[in-house]
Amino acid sequence: MARALLVVAVLATTALTVPTAGAAAYPGPGVVTGDTGVHDPAVVKRPTGGYLIAHTGDGISLKTSTDRTAFRNAGAAFPGGAPWTTAYTGGSRSLWAPDLAHRNGQYWLYYSASTFGSNRSAIFLATSPSGNSGTWTDRGLVIESRTSDDFNAIDPNLVVDDQGRWWLSFGSFWSGIKVVALDAGTGKRSDSTIRSIAGRGGGAIEAPFIVKSGSYYYLYVSFDLCCRGAASTYRVVVGRSTSVTGPYRDRNGVAMTSGGGTEVVASHGNVHGPGHQAVFTDTDSDVLVYHYYADNGTPLLGINLLALDAAGWPYIH
Repeated sequence: MARALLVVAVLATTALTVPTAGAAAYPGPGVVTGDTGVHDPAVVKRPTGGYLIAHTGDGISLKTSTDRTAFRNAGAAFPGGAPWTTAYTGGSRSLWAPDLAHRNGQYWLYYSASTFGSNRSAIFLATSPSGNSGTWTDRGLVIESRTSDDFNAIDPNLVVDDQGRWWLSFGSFWSGIKVVALDAGTGKRSDSTIRSIAGRGGGAIEAPFIVKSGSYYYLYVSFDLCCRGAASTYRVVVGRSTSVTGPYRDRNGVAMTSGGGTEVVASHGNVHGPGHQAVFTDTDSDVLVYHYYADNGTPLLGINLLALDAAGWPYIH
């Protein structure tokens, strides 16, 4: 992720304009301080106040903040390890790309177990009363993929639709982004149907995140290549639909299942490969959270405020 948020006082006195296309138009991430080294961040605003971030790391790394600016390390979800995942990780303790939510009085953590470049992968679920390190109870496997499958079961994201139905989007490369229905009581799958909602014909697409705003569900994904330090070409794009299950289309009407996507942010200046985004609503604004790479290749926390233009398309400021 990145350095982070635009100062609210400045925002309050500065007229906001919708940027034109092109990397030069993108604002830098706002200021963040403290422990800001992250990869694949997810964030939830705690009902008791403050913020909790989960990100890729041994046992799923955690960070906290009281003000969305200063962050500190807060241990791991599974400080003793997660041996139930090692069949998918090749024995590594590193778990990837978590998703965080607070619903029904508890925290829900979906997370990925895999190895780089393989679709022998799995998504697991854990819950916690507090979200703190060591308080997470694993609830088991949600979905897995095998090398014979045409999808990759990593990069989960929970979304609850207007009817209260739970859905999990996920996917990386292969045939693209999928969504499955969940049981709202258990957080596990409620049927065997797997729906396709975005893809690039086997090309680089991953990290879905679905959020409702106004009349639309917005599907954010990351295009192109992560994990190459300052040479990363990751970028965030978006499409929208009136249904969680699609069809999602970009600003030009191109279906996301046919490679469509309207760019939200891409590399600019010393911000390299911004992506693996999450979105949440705060008291002052919707907020886009992501990681990017510094010139020296370090992954950092990026946070920008997020708004919709007159036509209802997201932009950062």
